[in-house]
Amino acid sequence: MRTIDEYCKLPYRLEIIEDTAEGGYVASFPELKGCITCGETIETAVAAAYDAKKAWLQAALEDSYPIPEPITDDAYSGQFKFRMPKSLHRQLAENAKREGISMNQYCLYLLTKYDVAHSR
Repeated sequence: MRTIDEYCKLPYRLEIIEDTAEGGYVASFPELKGCITCGETIETAVAAAYDAKKAWLQAALEDSYPIPEPITDDAYSGQFKFRMPKSLHRQLAENAKREGISMNQYCLYLLTKYDVAHSR
């Protein structure tokens, strides 16, 4: 079993979201269910988040609550199979050829562009 200091050093993902309704920022560690706080500025929200993380971990240890491991990129291979209609396959291949890149590169470009546009 790890100590509180060892758990605090693990790379849990910190998420900061602007609170447009109340003002300020909401900070959370999504992997630690319910570990959420806020601050007037990003800096105060981050500081409060690390305090909340330590308190959450301490309470979990005291109550023998299971503490999840952080999710890392190592859990993902970077590959997945994807079936599509032949007409879309042809269209993507033709567009990739026109751009002078592989279809994989072209699809990665499209996915990244779409993901960034919808992540905001």
